[in-house]
Amino acid sequence: MSIAGLVIALLVGVAIGLLGRLVIPGRQEAPIWLTVSVAVVAALAGSIVARLAGVDTSTLNLLTLVIQVGLAGIGVALVVATARPDPSDSP
Repeated sequence: MSIAGLVIALLVGVAIGLLGRLVIPGRQEAPIWLTVSVAVVAALAGSIVARLAGVDTSTLNLLTLVIQVGLAGIGVALVVATARPDPSDSP
């Protein structure tokens, strides 16, 4: 993976992590650092998956971007779905 591919994956992860908090219901239960971190890791994994599938990841490529966004979106959705409210917030 080139430096450009790594930077693109990081930017995609941050963007999806932040957007996921806006789109997915129940987003307040998961901390923002967790959703962004999971999205970045998932986007990097998307780059690896795309590379293993034979897609050129050294430049901005639509197929790589779709794989990164898909995995990051799934990761954020799973984190938000499994996040529980802080026990100290309960009455």
